[in-house]
Amino acid sequence: MTRSSNGRDLFSLDGRVVIITGGGGMLGYQHAATVASLGGKPVLLDISEEALDRNRSRLIAEFGTPVLTRPVDITDPVAVEDAKAAVLQHHGQVDVLINNAARNPKVEDASDRNFSRLENFPIEQWRQDLDVGLGGAFLCAQVFGTQMALAGRGGVIINIASDLGVIAPDQRLYRVEGLAEHLQPVKPVTYSVVKHGLLGLTKYLATYWCEQGVRCNALSPGGVYAGQNDVFVSKLAKLIPMGRMAEPDEYRGAIAFLCSDASAYLNGANLVMDGGRSVW
Repeated sequence: MTRSSNGRDLFSLDGRVVIITGGGGMLGYQHAATVASLGGKPVLLDISEEALDRNRSRLIAEFGTPVLTRPVDITDPVAVEDAKAAVLQHHGQVDVLINNAARNPKVEDASDRNFSRLENFPIEQWRQDLDVGLGGAFLCAQVFGTQMALAGRGGVIINIASDLGVIAPDQRLYRVEGLAEHLQPVKPVTYSVVKHGLLGLTKYLATYWCEQGVRCNALSPGGVYAGQNDVFVSKLAKLIPMGRMAEPDEYRGAIAFLCSDASAYLNGANLVMDGGRSVW
């Protein structure tokens, strides 16, 4: 990968092919918009073809940039290999991988048995959440990272972690007035385990392909406004020094930095961008 050292060109992604898993989601769109705005070629992978079509249409309307999409189950090694082959056939190269896909199990209320609580958490849910969030990131790094290393152009892997990969969830955020203690919803255990695990994977990958010029970093965003109820938003805002959650597009600058030559000497790092929440 040719590296620039001149001013704003440091952030250019001209011609670079960027794979984004979970590309049909809210942040997947934001990551792709960043890439497109800087001249890169976003490739969106997601298990939902409908979500991919929706984000692809938005990107084309906003940037006029061709966008390659492919429905992929990232827990399936054959499907990921097939996706790589399709990308290489279309673009001829891979320059960046953003491991963004996650199941993100929801906090839910229940009248009798709350699945989110550790005492009740289903083992099958545990396996599925880890299979996508960690297993999928591993498989994509294995396939696309190996391709970048063998191609001899260098490359970048970015793992999207979370502030909850740095701190524990504050379960007081999810409490519901009047519910018995054993029914109180909590942030499910798998979210924390996956996000902490991604930080370990980041450090491992950062040293694995160094000689081939492939570096790896993590981005740990804080909470993003996404239609949460007012009570939750108010509670969370009080835990954040900046007094608010993030807007969906406020991570674009971080993605631009991590994908581009602007971060050429950054490797094995975790960029925490949470409004200061983890400082308190």
